[in-house]
Amino acid sequence: MSAVIGILIGVLVLVRVIGRQVTGSLVTQKSLFLMPALLLGVGVLSLSSVVHTATVGELAFLALEGVVLIGLGFARGASIRLTPTDQGLFQKGTAATLVLWLVTIGLRISTSVAAAALWPHSPVGQASIAVTIGLTIGAQNAMVYRRSLAMDAPLAAQRA
Repeated sequence: MSAVIGILIGVLVLVRVIGRQVTGSLVTQKSLFLMPALLLGVGVLSLSSVVHTATVGELAFLALEGVVLIGLGFARGASIRLTPTDQGLFQKGTAATLVLWLVTIGLRISTSVAAAALWPHSPVGQASIAVTIGLTIGAQNAMVYRRSLAMDAPLAAQRA
């Protein structure tokens, strides 16, 4: 996947996800699992074609970035306001959610710049865009799901 296409996909995904969190949306199984699964699938495929060229340092850097992004995803999931409604569970991001998204985006851009400076000819940084976005959104959604279970609040039914 070219860098431009990867960046465009990342921006579109983030605009959609952040937009839905700002306006609020019903929580469905599909909304929790589909996008992270697709991003992780695409990301793993992208990484699998270049991982053999990676150095130990690149892999360690990527793993550390993944751990931090997962932590930020859990924090965002904890910051989202969940409200049971007649239609099912409703989620809406708070000011803290938006700040955490800005930190997440800033971190992802910073680590991309740092990786490009440390390993200027490596394709690993570009190939990791989808997997890192998938990890952080997946962690956020896992936290929302865990909280829904703790509230004993049913998820919204999938629209036809």
